[in-house]
Amino acid sequence: MSANLEGRVAIVTGAAKGMGAEICLALAREGAHVALAARERGPLETLARDVEKLGRRTLVEPTDVTDEAAVQRLVERTKSALGGRIDVLVNGAGVTGPVETPVWEIKTEDWDDVLAVNVKGTFLPIKHVLPTMIAQRYGKIVNISGTSGLRGYKMRAAYSSSKWALRGLTRTVALEAGPYNINVNALHPGIVDGPRMDRLCREKARKRGWTPEQVREEYLQEMALRRVTTARNIADAVVFLASDASQNMTGQSITVDGGWDV
Repeated sequence: MSANLEGRVAIVTGAAKGMGAEICLALAREGAHVALAARERGPLETLARDVEKLGRRTLVEPTDVTDEAAVQRLVERTKSALGGRIDVLVNGAGVTGPVETPVWEIKTEDWDDVLAVNVKGTFLPIKHVLPTMIAQRYGKIVNISGTSGLRGYKMRAAYSSSKWALRGLTRTVALEAGPYNINVNALHPGIVDGPRMDRLCREKARKRGWTPEQVREEYLQEMALRRVTTARNIADAVVFLASDASQNMTGQSITVDGGWDV
């Protein structure tokens, strides 16, 4: 099934590496021009070259999604550089925060950082993109949440709280934006293979006195399919939600986790 995103304009936050980069490439393969947003310019420029090889236009815009002025600049430069429209917003920026840490040991500054990036950093792009989508009576917003926003997740209170907040934000914005033909959905990845998962396994292993391999195996045994989700799995789901194949889906939580939350 072709997603038919030819000529669409997308903004992707958290685009520099891993899952974010794969999402950008997947959107480009389906025809979208992409504004690439993350904190570091270097990885964005490398990614832009790969997207442009697919025949798509790009904008490289280093952005701190917790900085409202920076987010406003991202939106305005996207419109200026890529044709005046914004059809798709993928909110992929996020941080993991403390792991293997009971709530009474979480530092307040760590809590604030997780909520700022994961929640405020999703709210601000939505806030500043919606006026354009409302004016054109078309838009697709995909918020990257996580399976820890579907159930309690012990020793990860800050992260889980932020992902639960994204569910509420998604459903509320879906109600407000729906009359303008704008779809707003949340995508809940499980553990995604790559550097972030490796870091998480190492940190959990260090605190438990395990090996990283033991932590990884524990994750695998909790999954119905006994395999870790890949960045491409997530990117394919984003493309679906960004396309008109999902035209009557909004306010929904779509889970791609190998069956971890079954």
